[in-house]
Amino acid sequence: MSVFLLTPPFTQLNTPYPATAYLKGFLNTKNIASFQADLGIEVMLEMFSSNGLTRLFQHISSEDHLSDNAKRIYSLRDTYVNCIDPVIHFLQGNNPTISYQIASGNFLPQAERFQQYNDDAFGSMGIQDKARYIATLFLEDISDFIKECIDEHFGFSRYAERLGRSANQFDELYHALQQPLTYTDKILAEILAQHFSSKNPSLIAISVPFPGNLFAAFRIAQWIKSNHPTSKVAMGGGFPNTELRSLKDPRVFEFFDFITLDDGEAPVEQIIKYINNEISAEDLKRTYLLLNGFVRYINNSTCSDYKQSETGTPDYSELLLDQYISAIDVVNPMHSLWSNGRWNKLTMAHGCYWGKCTFCDISLDYIQRYEPLTAKLLCDRMEAIIQQTGTTGFHFVDEAAPPSLMRSLALEIIKRKMVVSWWTNIRFEKSFTHDLCLLLKASGCIAVSGGLEVASNRLLELIEKGVTVEQVARVNRNFTEAGIMVHAYLMYGFPTQTDQETIDSLEMVRQMFKTGILQSAFWHQFAMTAHSPVGLHPEKFKVKRAKETVISFADNDVEHIDPAGADHEAYSYGLKKSLFNYMQGIGLDEPLHKWFDHKTPRTSVSPDYILNILNEDELPPSGSNTKVIFLGSLLKSQIITKSKKGNQWTVMQLDFVSKKQTLSIQVDEQKGIWLSAILPKISPFNDRLMTLRDLKSDYEKAGLEDFELFWDNKPVSQLYKVGLLRV
Repeated sequence: MSVFLLTPPFTQLNTPYPATAYLKGFLNTKNIASFQADLGIEVMLEMFSSNGLTRLFQHISSEDHLSDNAKRIYSLRDTYVNCIDPVIHFLQGNNPTISYQIASGNFLPQAERFQQYNDDAFGSMGIQDKARYIATLFLEDISDFIKECIDEHFGFSRYAERLGRSANQFDELYHALQQPLTYTDKILAEILAQHFSSKNPSLIAISVPFPGNLFAAFRIAQWIKSNHPTSKVAMGGGFPNTELRSLKDPRVFEFFDFITLDDGEAPVEQIIKYINNEISAEDLKRTYLLLNGFVRYINNSTCSDYKQSETGTPDYSELLLDQYISAIDVVNPMHSLWSNGRWNKLTMAHGCYWGKCTFCDISLDYIQRYEPLTAKLLCDRMEAIIQQTGTTGFHFVDEAAPPSLMRSLALEIIKRKMVVSWWTNIRFEKSFTHDLCLLLKASGCIAVSGGLEVASNRLLELIEKGVTVEQVARVNRNFTEAGIMVHAYLMYGFPTQTDQETIDSLEMVRQMFKTGILQSAFWHQFAMTAHSPVGLHPEKFKVKRAKETVISFADNDVEHIDPAGADHEAYSYGLKKSLFNYMQGIGLDEPLHKWFDHKTPRTSVSPDYILNILNEDELPPSGSNTKVIFLGSLLKSQIITKSKKGNQWTVMQLDFVSKKQTLSIQVDEQKGIWLSAILPKISPFNDRLMTLRDLKSDYEKAGLEDFELFWDNKPVSQLYKVGLLRV
């Protein structure tokens, strides 16, 4: 028995989507043979090669119906063919010296995508990144040509996405699957044939994370059914988890034998047992299948899910890790993280510890069931993945990473002396104090992304986000001052949002960029989903379902009417245009109405609103259970004699050294002796962390007085500069 784990085209080109690696890691714990492939990167590398482009251009029989842009590309086809291999090689991290040629602007042919190129936007950006951005525009020009002339479904991070979005019935997708193979489909089929020529899996498990993977997943299943009819095919992943919970159409099972929901470990294990005739169909776990011509959903409640600690370490073997390409599609260091660099994917906790946001699918298992891992197990898995992949960058793909677990993880990373870079998604909790952000930075945290959503306190309360604009501003400042980049997810069009609130939200965002506490962001229009509180109870949010639709296939996005809100669609272009400029430091002083082609209200937000919040002092944590950690180094301590007006007394001078500076402080001799003795005890390398209560007790046992006066004031309060933190 062997299992073939597949990711269909297309997701990311810079790093594999982690679902198959997660599942392979679990199957390893069960001694079940498996192998995996990311067909997205394999198809892309075949298409974007000298042979692939030669073949592609040969598909053009006439230039008569080409746009001017496509004609330009076609006329320069020999240049594109000659340049493509060196460009891909460079984007894979090889041949860095060619970056000078690419960055010069004279090496690669240019079409419409280069109209957005602005050499001044780079500032001091390095040659390598500048070249990577130009090379990305070059690839996007080719992508536009493919979409216009060869395959209308093509896209770098999605394929035939329209067919997968809001497909309440299967009719349109089914009809598309009866059509001849597209150019992309044929390449996909060729690559599949190569895999199957050396493998004969009993089960092919296809992970479909997004609508843009769905059509290709069906094409893969269709090919397998035609060419390897004895193999069983299963679908799981993010798309079925959210969209296929009301599946009724039996035609789906012309392609797939099984469709699973939610976490895949237990369902896949049960499917394997079913194929091996070890269990009956009634023992399957969260699985759709066709029985006696009818779609059945079977969920054996006696079969338990595996704890996250039991699912094993993700296994990236067989994936083409050295062939992924790092692209830069936006000249913004934070924004480029999603496409630039190969990141190992891990999860700190299953589900969301907050689980209240009314726009979110909080009724579904992948969000509702919260289960954190331990910092020690996370670091064990990180070390194993580094050993396998040779890559020390990690993207924790949590719904929202818990601050307490992030603190524990940071301490464990420091304790093990691991050299890693990592980033994750968070809620802008007040728990992210100045000192905690410094601790996270010390462990290798480089960036966080979080949902600001609608920058309006009324709407944030309606969303039940659990934060305020003021709180977000302070937290963003703490991250930024620690050297951690911040990305914000922004939303417009939430039920009852007015024109005034939309403009005021944009003003809040403008001020955050202006003050430098926000480095990147993305606007998306609110979509009402079937499994969110808004979708389940629209009347509570003063919206209406546009119409009742018969569901036999996908059920997630719900068309709705917002009679109390603004014309949300009218703001779409202006919000996104302004943000694109803000991320490049452009237009931050422009009046807001300049971004829109229709009349908008003036903002009611004070022009210094965010700045005034940031100027307010933030007191460090002072609770008796606050942990105290010293990350720095005491270089030396010495007793020195001081004199003034004939009086002499001794003090202790302590010299500290950090990566950036040396700091000297002078304190009373006895207090200095105590301080120099206590610092090793609050090192992160100790198994037990000391609290402020512990420190005060130890201080008083030494016969010293006025702990708070000593600890909270100069010179001790300056030691945060060299690594003294309260978390």
